[in-house]
Amino acid sequence: MKLKADIVVIGSGAGGATVAKELAKSGKDVLLVERGPFTEQFGTQRFAMGFYDRCGLRTSKEGVIVYRTLMAGGTTVVSCGNGLSVLEEELSDLGVDISDEIEEVKTELGIKPLANRLIGKGSMAIMHAGNKLGFDMEPMPKFINSSRCVSCGLCVLGCKTGAKWSAIDSIKEMHQHGGSMITGIDVKSIVISKNRAIGLVAKKGQKQVRIHANKIVLSAGGFGSAVILKRSGFHKAGNKFFADLFNVTYGVLKDKRINFYQEPSMAVVSTKFQKKEGFILSPFIDVPLILRWVMPKHRHLRADRYNNLIGIMTKIKDDSSGKVTKNERFFKVPSSNDHSKLDKGAGIAKDIFQEMEIRKQDIFSTKPRGAHPGGSASIGTVVDNNLKTEIDNLFVCDASVLPSSPGAPPIVTIVALGKRLAKNIIMN
Repeated sequence: MKLKADIVVIGSGAGGATVAKELAKSGKDVLLVERGPFTEQFGTQRFAMGFYDRCGLRTSKEGVIVYRTLMAGGTTVVSCGNGLSVLEEELSDLGVDISDEIEEVKTELGIKPLANRLIGKGSMAIMHAGNKLGFDMEPMPKFINSSRCVSCGLCVLGCKTGAKWSAIDSIKEMHQHGGSMITGIDVKSIVISKNRAIGLVAKKGQKQVRIHANKIVLSAGGFGSAVILKRSGFHKAGNKFFADLFNVTYGVLKDKRINFYQEPSMAVVSTKFQKKEGFILSPFIDVPLILRWVMPKHRHLRADRYNNLIGIMTKIKDDSSGKVTKNERFFKVPSSNDHSKLDKGAGIAKDIFQEMEIRKQDIFSTKPRGAHPGGSASIGTVVDNNLKTEIDNLFVCDASVLPSSPGAPPIVTIVALGKRLAKNIIMN
């Protein structure tokens, strides 16, 4: 199969879908290619089994789980809808000013603090106890339409009511402006001739696909972009890999069914420790299928106690010490610095739970995991401050270009980078 387009965007997550949408709106001939399928059947664990990479058990050589999805919309589909902007100062220091684009994103996605009526009693109790201890917790900024949110607590399984923005919304808008999309396209490498990207080689099922393009935007994510770049001869790609490591500290409320799992995930947040200590705190609970895999080995949680379970996530700025290989494997182990941050956050979560009169023996923390892989094609290493590689007409726009771990959800920043890149491509 041979195809041709003026601009091909590889990957339909926060970065790729945004670039494709903005280019299509400007009248450009855009083809968006996606490895996974397109679906809007969300909200069940069966959905997660189908679209989380390796059923949510994608692990490093050292055994650290790092989550990603392979589907239209990427991990925006299973995000918690958090609208924090991150790494603005670090990007500005590298000559990447996204302040205008951040404001555009906030307006377009309708980002505002989660409405009080949607903050469940578990999250509210955590916020009150945390603030009593001086941890400055407040409602999380969200790109969630509060009038459509039903507080099902299933954000990480996809939003079945359409209350939460995802990159699927941008894909639909791209279609409205004449852009095209093909799913099931597994890109293997970029075709380069005379220091210029001219197309790509891919597979669709068992069939080989060749796509010719005048410009290529690689947005296959913190794993995928590095893999494609390495296969295309970019030896520096794949290094400086981070994963936004996190753990969840759980407490079991005695004789009190709180049904925390039916509340919006990460409804409130403490960013008090983000700048100096490198972590945030936010209420969170794993779905039962995942929880059984990440609990400490010595813990056994009866099914009936899940209704009494309450959790606080510690998400850290982890060291960029990992590596992605061209055969799509990765190396990532928490450093001593990472463990120190995770332990400090878990200690604060424990203090909050004890303030809520949860017994010490009913408090435990999960093993570290990662949720926002990136850094593997970072600005200053693989791309310049316009997100261009050393090869003409080849750009990268996703979490892989971020200079360091954000230690917080990066979707707003990635969408802003997508808008900025689209403007540069349109002008040139």
